[in-house]
Amino acid sequence: MLSQLFTALYRMKSPKPSQTDSLKSSELPASSPVQLHGSFDSQDLLTLGIEQIKRHEGLVLHAYKDSLGYLTIGYGRLIDKAKHGGISEAEAEYLLQNDVSIVLSALHRNIMFFDRLCAPRQAVLVNMAFQMGINGLQKFKKTLSLVEMGDYDSAADNMMKSLWAKQTPNRAAEMAEQMRSGQWQSG
Repeated sequence: MLSQLFTALYRMKSPKPSQTDSLKSSELPASSPVQLHGSFDSQDLLTLGIEQIKRHEGLVLHAYKDSLGYLTIGYGRLIDKAKHGGISEAEAEYLLQNDVSIVLSALHRNIMFFDRLCAPRQAVLVNMAFQMGINGLQKFKKTLSLVEMGDYDSAADNMMKSLWAKQTPNRAAEMAEQMRSGQWQSG
């Protein structure tokens, strides 16, 4: 979409070929905007346009209110629902993939027995760490100890006694059953 915008702007603002064909970019006055035609393609425009936007917007890696009070993130990305902002499903999928990769790395570093578990039980720990963070998961000391010992029934029972299970009962019940059985649950 941004590429289409820059292409349209480029076509609207670009001089006719006869105006710039005889000039090389090095011959343009330093104070004049660089106007190249012919060899300057939409990818160049996209790249330079993005760099310019980055410079103007700045990078903020958390949600913030812009100068008009609307929620924004990154390089000026409007996410405020009041202004029809947000992200696409593809962007949400990308973020999820990235977040789960980070969780997996944290689990490998912090849960020494993680690799010895079957995939469905690993997925329980991934799901819990995704929801609560690795530090939140590590507060489940008794549950993790039971999982490490292979006492999955007791671990599942212990999971269901937690505040987490009270706050997200359906998710906790599914994850507890998956821990107990070692089989993927479909909800």
